[in-house]
Amino acid sequence: MKKFTGIHASLHVLMLMLACSLTSHAQRIGVGGGIPAKPAVENQAPALDYADPKEYEIMDVTVSGTQFLDPNSMVSISGLQKGDKVRVPGPAISSSIKRMMDFGTLDDVEILYTKIEEGKIWLNINIKERPRLYKVTFSGLRKGEKETLNDKVKLIKGRVITPTVIKNTQLLIKKHFMDKGFYNITVKALQIPDTTRGQATLNFTVDKGKKVKIEEIEIIGNEAISDATLKKKLKKTKEKKLWHLFTPSKYIPKLYDEDKEKLIAYYRKNGYRDATIEYDSIQGQGGETINIVMKIDEGPKYYYRNIEFTGNYLRKTDFLKKILGINKGDVYNPEELEKKINGIPGADVSSAYMDDGYLYFRATPVEVSVVGDSIDIEIRISEGKQATINRIILNGNTKTSDRVVLRELFTLPGQKFSKTELINTNRQLAQMGYFDPEKIGINPIPNQADGTVDIEYTVEEKPSDQIELSGGWGGYIGFVGTLGLVFNNFSLRNIPNRSTWRPLPSGDGQKLSVRFQANGRQFQTYSLSFSEPWLGGKKPINFGVALTRTVYRISDVSQLYSRNPVSPGKQTFLGSYYNNGITFSLGRRLKVPDRFLVLTHSLSLQQYRLDSLDFFRIGYSNGKSYNVTFNTTLSRNTLSDNQYPRSGSSLSLAATFTPPYSAFRKSDFSDAQDRFKLVEYHKWMFDASWYATITGKLVVSARAHMGFLGSYGDRVGMSPFGRFIVGGSGLAGQGSFALADQDIIGLRGYGDRKVGPLDQNEQLLGGGGVVYNKFVTEIRYPVSLNPQATIFLLGFAEGGNNWGSYREFNPFDIKRSVGGGARIFMPAFGLLGIDWGYGFDKIQGKSVRSGGQFHFTIGQQIR
Repeated sequence: MKKFTGIHASLHVLMLMLACSLTSHAQRIGVGGGIPAKPAVENQAPALDYADPKEYEIMDVTVSGTQFLDPNSMVSISGLQKGDKVRVPGPAISSSIKRMMDFGTLDDVEILYTKIEEGKIWLNINIKERPRLYKVTFSGLRKGEKETLNDKVKLIKGRVITPTVIKNTQLLIKKHFMDKGFYNITVKALQIPDTTRGQATLNFTVDKGKKVKIEEIEIIGNEAISDATLKKKLKKTKEKKLWHLFTPSKYIPKLYDEDKEKLIAYYRKNGYRDATIEYDSIQGQGGETINIVMKIDEGPKYYYRNIEFTGNYLRKTDFLKKILGINKGDVYNPEELEKKINGIPGADVSSAYMDDGYLYFRATPVEVSVVGDSIDIEIRISEGKQATINRIILNGNTKTSDRVVLRELFTLPGQKFSKTELINTNRQLAQMGYFDPEKIGINPIPNQADGTVDIEYTVEEKPSDQIELSGGWGGYIGFVGTLGLVFNNFSLRNIPNRSTWRPLPSGDGQKLSVRFQANGRQFQTYSLSFSEPWLGGKKPINFGVALTRTVYRISDVSQLYSRNPVSPGKQTFLGSYYNNGITFSLGRRLKVPDRFLVLTHSLSLQQYRLDSLDFFRIGYSNGKSYNVTFNTTLSRNTLSDNQYPRSGSSLSLAATFTPPYSAFRKSDFSDAQDRFKLVEYHKWMFDASWYATITGKLVVSARAHMGFLGSYGDRVGMSPFGRFIVGGSGLAGQGSFALADQDIIGLRGYGDRKVGPLDQNEQLLGGGGVVYNKFVTEIRYPVSLNPQATIFLLGFAEGGNNWGSYREFNPFDIKRSVGGGARIFMPAFGLLGIDWGYGFDKIQGKSVRSGGQFHFTIGQQIR
């Protein structure tokens, strides 16, 4: 049997003629590999004269050696068809072999002739298929690493194993570990055939080696900027130092390349327009540590000289220059220039046009002259035409009704396009709490033909309902457990429509909350609330109603632990307290001075009933008190997100009044029950929060809180109701000290209800203070912004105090603390948190510092 490659036939004629003399069966006339040939037929076929190629008509083409491939397909790929005329030996055979090998699934191909008659030839294509993948295995790795690679290496069972598949998989594995600092990794591949299945297992043996760390970074050529400053700009490329605890010194080429770009960007921000890295080298490759040497050419420092605008007809040049805010002699900074042209919503040059509908506005800064160290800039403007909003397209709200989302938008059909309103809408959608703020998409779709624009909003629903399972220590009561259900996207109108239940009717943005607290028969409280944010469906008028009931009893402890109790096995109570209340609220958004202001009014009726109990030390133990309050709250919220705000502020001023009963009642109020039958006071509270991004995802927060409780005169005096309790995590508010309508204010580093006026028994005087203040500064960094679990770490410094009278009030006399903690927000359970705080100051009644304390928060945010 004779081979004929067909590619360079003339080079092999002598060899083929010699081999031809040995032929006795089917003859090979072209091969793609070195597979030993077998006779295609038993009958002897005449030999070819390789020195004298002849043309033959193909009478038949058969295929042998197939396992998974279709023979007819192989014939089709070969291009050799019955009835074709081919010259043998000749280029047609070699071309056919090349086409089949290029198909990628074959390991070898040879073409044989099985029969030759006058001018006719019968062909057989003998193939060897490449093995197909049975599974992928890894050696030299831990179990967790193997599982990670299994997720990354997505090779489908049954796929043909080719050299390209093996090579790409090796590169993927290398990249995975090099990104973790294993720069000296080696990956070897081995095919383990399974002849029974015609498949093979691919095994990759991984030798990670040790992580390559950076011993030293040497920067040369820099004169204007110090080594220390430049090394700080290499955020992900650090030297091996003890203080680099949170930035390991692993060498990762991809991150190193990114850091070099950031370093040059820093130079250019400081006016060094021509700064470049002349060269950088890695020394000590192959070992466990390397040194990096970087040579910088800083070039001269540049400054702005003249900045001119061209193409502006609608806005005057002086007006645009004022917005730009860059003057002659300022350091040249192209990044800042671009930001002031196109990057600050409401305060950049583009907003001056786009907020008035000029969607097609373009501004391009061009360097028109460089003289010495001075640069002239020409900002070329194309104003375009105004665009009107045509349609609003909403995608992704699978649970929330379209009308609930659309009513929150600040961009409405028929209005002029506005860049600032797009930003405001993005913030408004994030504050709704129904969508993942990281995945809100806004896409303007211009229609230049008719001067309109469609705006497409894309949202992704996130869980917003909550189950509250919490616990806290409530002073005299002890441990108090809480079970609550909060449905933040409820729908009353969908109650009859069972198809909208998930698991309850939802989608209309209403809020339904049910809450129960208890520690047994001694203390129980129930609450039910409902709110509708758009009463009537046409205006943002929020209507709410809430019902509460609290029962508190004091146990006869002596009976519980007596050896001869009066009623064995039964808890005996010495006195009890009941509180029933109902609150109605009505709030609406204001338009002046801006739409972020909300004015809310509420009317509340509380009934307090005491049976043989003077728990609040108000002078009587049997009777009823009534508390009718009217509250007005003015608030403004521009936070970028409710769970992890990175920018914006929140302000709130609340005033609560009861009627001045003492002005109309003819009584000397010498009897305590008569004095407090109708509760009267006025209360003022101020809360302010501010957030800003320092760099990347690192956020700073500053907060201030104040509260004042006052009376209408000396005849009744200061009310024992509505006071302030300060200290701890604020969980005491879920126990006994929420009974008298107090406000609970956490102060980390100090125990629950430990900051404030105390009596001789070290109990809060009169149930709390009448004035408090608190100031907080926090640094926050997110670990995860996934809506399923928002996690962030924080460090804090805060201080506050609580006073029993205005004579004692001193806003500079605060109890200080510092510490750190973490927060986890899960939609199903709300906010979970832990803090450790160290209190520097003594508390009333103690002679030592408060010291370090842990605080837990469940289902609430520390105020």
